[in-house]
Formats: sequence, structure tokens, C-alpha cells
Amino acid sequence: MKSKLIEAIKKTLEDLDITYTNEIEISEPKDKENGQFSTNVAMKLASLLKENPLNIANKITDNLSCENISKIEVKAPGFINFFVDEDYLFNMINEIIKLGNDYGRSDIGNGQSYNIEFVSANPTGILHLGNARGGAYGDSLARILDFAGYDVVKEYYINDAGSQIDNLGLSIQARYFGLCGKEEIMPENGYHGPEILEMAKEIYDIHKEAWLNEPLESFKEVGVKKLLSRIINDLEEYGIKYDVFTSEKDIYQKYSLKDIVDNMQKNGYTYEQDGAIWFKSTSFYDSKDHVLIRNDGNYTYLVPDIANHINKYQRGFTKMIDVLGTDHHGYVARLKGALKANGYDDSKLDVKLLQLVRLMNGEEIVRMSKRTGNTITLKDLIDEVGVNAARYFFTMHSLDTQMDFDMELAKKNSSENPVYYVSYAYARICTILNSQKDVKVTSYDNIKDQDTIDLLSVVHKFPQVVASAAQKELPHLITNYVYELANNFHAYYSRHRLITEDENKTAENMNLIKAVKITIKNALNLIGVEPPEKM
Repeated sequence: MKSKLIEAIKKTLEDLDITYTNEIEISEPKDKENGQFSTNVAMKLASLLKENPLNIANKITDNLSCENISKIEVKAPGFINFFVDEDYLFNMINEIIKLGNDYGRSDIGNGQSYNIEFVSANPTGILHLGNARGGAYGDSLARILDFAGYDVVKEYYINDAGSQIDNLGLSIQARYFGLCGKEEIMPENGYHGPEILEMAKEIYDIHKEAWLNEPLESFKEVGVKKLLSRIINDLEEYGIKYDVFTSEKDIYQKYSLKDIVDNMQKNGYTYEQDGAIWFKSTSFYDSKDHVLIRNDGNYTYLVPDIANHINKYQRGFTKMIDVLGTDHHGYVARLKGALKANGYDDSKLDVKLLQLVRLMNGEEIVRMSKRTGNTITLKDLIDEVGVNAARYFFTMHSLDTQMDFDMELAKKNSSENPVYYVSYAYARICTILNSQKDVKVTSYDNIKDQDTIDLLSVVHKFPQVVASAAQKELPHLITNYVYELANNFHAYYSRHRLITEDENKTAENMNLIKAVKITIKNALNLIGVEPPEKM
């Protein structure tokens, strides 16, 4: 409805020969006496037209009409309030039931192709809380965009080459040597997690001392294969399945990294210094230049990453979204500048930086250290609080804000816990509906009171919330919405008897809450939460 109102206002302004290029704001008044929607456009126009905003508002309302709006009124100092037609709201109940899982789905994306690369954790350890937050955001955004008519590809970039993988192999090899009674020399930047010792022990149990002369490549291969398998399994348990896995090793084999650097050189964006080839990233967005090829002839991480993103451009995506940790802040300018240096439109790449997560247990901070192995992993979190709570809590917050994850709260079976509160609304509706038989309802004359209208007004907002979450790329709008809907339902339930002596009224109530149930389920599905039917 918001989009329809915006279009109606735009057309009215054109008809009145009023030029207004700013965004038309549609809000939802807290006081329902002021309608379901309101706009301040008349007040915004007052200084431009040098006219009283009330006069402007009256001119607009005299010429404005919008389908399914029963009344438009002007309130001082110049608000225009809109009242949604009640029959339209009640007729919507049957439409929602008919649409079922498709209620809220739209085609606003018009088939635009989006690539979302998220998590992409190095296969050098187990997934941690930052990965969990990035995973919840990336997967939820992909679900929302798909629901809104975008063509979405979820991608995982496997960093299975370079110095970090060398250190992984050396770490496993060192632990294996220790099990063989040899000196255990860990690399300077080695990995100390328990999973490293587990893999070394598995190699020892199978091969005993036969691998003492095995090349480093074998230890690297075992490490990457086993850790990547564990990462994928943990993500699948978390509700995330990828469409594409891209290997850094494959990038080296499929693409000429030399051609990329040569192209940047031809375009005037490289220079040689101290035996290394440098990228003039200061020519674009960066504060300092960066090495592309070291003086030992090896490529830095940036070059295969450029190739990876060029591959995405060649695959024809409308937009590419990378979800990275906040520690990659300086890398964004480097990567976007490198793409521009290769002749690509860097505005098609949007890098989302996820802020830090502080794990809490009530008021107590849970300390972590990945390097020493003393860490809470994604799997630990799932085992502790469940997938629903983990996904919901991470999606509650905007990605660019730091957050506390309270495990104690996430496990509470009370209204204090938002995921419990929302899930309980869904389960309560399921229990009521399961106790009643389906009765065909053609009209809703018995339940046309203000409480029901208010509840339906929230249900009615869902498609617009989905569209807004997709366009703004903000999954937390869905979480905010479903909590609001659950809150409205709980309040409604406390004030109304849903099963009555009047069969017609009961049947109307059942259809009403069935529409609420469908909306809650569809909203939660967009953030990867599967509500239980019994609690």
C-alpha cells in the first residue's frame, strides 16, 4: 500500500504542476485515529512553494485518489492521513490463505541477478561467531531478495591457497611429528585449535610413522578437505546451502593472473619498486599503494581475488555483494580500486562489513581466543541455544552495529526472549486451528471491530516490509516486523475469545488467525527460523 500511495501522490503533484524531486515519506501513525498511513509531503513543499502547508495538503487531497483508501484527511500543521478501506482489509484474509507460502512474494526485483558471497572462512579452523553473524545476514538477505523477485546466487570463496594454507599444513605436520615422538616445531603463525591435533592424530592412527617423509602438500590437502567439510556441515545445520563454491586454487589454474597485472600496467596503475610490482591504489580510493607481485615472484592475495571478482562480472551479475569482517575495512578500497583499474564498474560491488559480536551469558562476558583454541564455535552456539535462536538473534541487529549475543536470554522460555515470544504466537495459533474444523467463510461481518482492523493492518504491511528489506538490503526489518505482528496477536488473543458459541464468528476468527499464522511463518522463513507447531 505504501508504494501505491507514493505513486498516487507523485501523480497528483504532476497534475498540480508541482515539481518535487525528494523522496516522498510515508509513515505509520501511532495513534490509529490518524489512519494507517500518513505523509508530511505538504510540509516539505511549504518552503519550496512559499505557501501554508495546510493549504498545500488540502490541494493535494482534493485531487488525490488511491485504490483501497476509504478516507483521506488533513491534520495540522499539514499532515495528510490515509485510512485503508475496511472491506479491503477483510477481503485480504481469504487472499492470504489462498496464497499461503507465497504471501508477501513479489517481482520488484524484476529478475535482476545478485551474487552474494558470505562467510567464505579460510579452511584453517572452525567457524566462529563472526562467521555466524555474517552467515545469518547473507543467507537471510538471499532469501529476502529471492522472495522479492531477484535472481540470487549464494557463493562461498574457498581460500585454499597461499601462506595461510601453508601454515595449516605445517601446523598439522608439526602435531603429527609430535605424535611420532619427534620434535614438534609449530610455524610462527601456526594454528593451535583442537581440530589441528585431531587431524594429526587421525593421520597417525591410519599411517603410523609412514608419513614422516610425506610432502607438506599432503598435510595441506588433508587439512583443507576435512576442515572445509566440517565448515559446510556446520553451515548446513545452520540452514545455509550455497549455490556455488569457488576455489582459489582453481582461480590460479583457470585465469592468467599475469594478464590481470599486465592489464593494470597497460592502464598505468602499476610500478616496480624493490623488486616487487605495486598497485597504485592511491590513484583511486586508498591511502597507500599495495604489492601485487612480491620480490620473490609470488602473487599477493589481492590478485586472485581480483580474478575471482572479474569472473563474477563476466557471469553477468547486476550486483555483487561481499559480506566481510570489520577487519577487512582497509581491503575494500584496495579491491574496488583494482577492479576499476581493470576497466570494471566498481559500483556494482557492494561490500558489507559486519561489526563485532560480544558473547554474553547474562551479564558475564564469555572470553574467546581462536589462536589458542579457547573459542565458542558456531557448532557450540547451535548446540547451546539452537538454530532458531542463533539465526533470530543475529538478524535482529543491523550488520553495521556491534552487538551482544546473550546466550542466557536466547535459552529462556519466556516473553523476554524475542524468538520464544514470536514462536509462541505461531504455536498458539497452530494449537487453536488444530482443534477446529475448516469452515468456508465468505464474509467477516461478525469480527469487524477496531482490534481486528488493527491486527489486519499489521498483516497487510508484510509485502511492503519484504520489498523494503530487499531494496534496502536490511534483513533486520523482517525481524522487527515479525515481532510487531506477534506482539499484536498476543494482545488480540488476550482481549478476544476466538472459539465462541457462534459458529460463523468462530469460523471467521479461525481464518483471521490462519492469515496471521501464514504471515508469521513466511516472515520467519526469510530469516531462516522454523517455528515449532507445539511448545
